[in-house]
Amino acid sequence: MKFEEFKTKIEEYESRGLRLFATSSFQTHSIVMLHLLSKVNKNIPVYFINTGYLFPETIEYKDKIVELFDLNVIDTYPLIPKSQQKDELGNLLFTTDPDYCCYINKVQPLEPVLLQHDVWINGVRADQTEVRKNFKVEQPAKHGVLRFHPMLDWTKRDIYRYIKEHNLPKHPLEEKGYASIGCEPCTRKLDLSTLDERSARWFGLKKTECGLNTDLVENK
Repeated sequence: MKFEEFKTKIEEYESRGLRLFATSSFQTHSIVMLHLLSKVNKNIPVYFINTGYLFPETIEYKDKIVELFDLNVIDTYPLIPKSQQKDELGNLLFTTDPDYCCYINKVQPLEPVLLQHDVWINGVRADQTEVRKNFKVEQPAKHGVLRFHPMLDWTKRDIYRYIKEHNLPKHPLEEKGYASIGCEPCTRKLDLSTLDERSARWFGLKKTECGLNTDLVENK
């Protein structure tokens, strides 16, 4: 989706009185949608899910982009404190039940946000995972919200071309070999043998999604 199409769609939603919000993980690949959004309407809230396990560099990068683009970013946090995020043996959940860890740290904090809005602007791309390959540009989500995926047809090459063209800053961990950056305990450097950016997340597990793009999506 090109900028003019993106702009037209946002204006259409707003003309219908729909309440819009966006989410971002503030990785390098996130910056393109944020840049486009800043050119259309800087007042649309962008929710940043701070799990408490993020790299310090991600927080620094987020703060830098917020100031650079003058975005309306709202931090959300887990409802359950880290001291209670343990299994029956006292192990932290990310070591024994990463799906539930993702649920309480990412999915659960976003559900109240969905209840307050009508359209969720989400920067997923079809080339990232098998799950996202099946998404549509407009996809039903939980609580009657409509997900809008303006970056769905973009490729990794498109992302980097745009970043270079507009001289946008990259996430500081990228030059250190990180391609897909999430929570620190569950993220590792890119495996050069596969060059699959998502292989760096939940390494060794069949898990490829945190739940935001599975639990909060309705496939109709």
